[in-house]
Amino acid sequence: MTRLNTPAAVICVANEGNEASLQLWKIYKVLRDDDALLEGFLRVIDESGEDYLLPEEYFVPIDLPRNVKRSFNRAVREQRQSAHRVSAAVRRAR
Repeated sequence: MTRLNTPAAVICVANEGNEASLQLWKIYKVLRDDDALLEGFLRVIDESGEDYLLPEEYFVPIDLPRNVKRSFNRAVREQRQSAHRVSAAVRRAR
């Protein structure tokens, strides 16, 4: 199987039908998903900290400088951890 080239980060250039979860011109983290890429989708971490499959044409890949990439990845990790803590607290409260 050939390894596909998944960008680490993308800029959102279209959000039709996904306006609540995608902000135009925002940088998003992409998770590697070769099956999705073969179908024309990217697995993107959205505003909620969750990852979703979205059309590849909604995004333009970008290269982040190394020092920015580290900070960006750390911020995304923290956002996801925070979202998961909130989800767990809500489930416990039920």
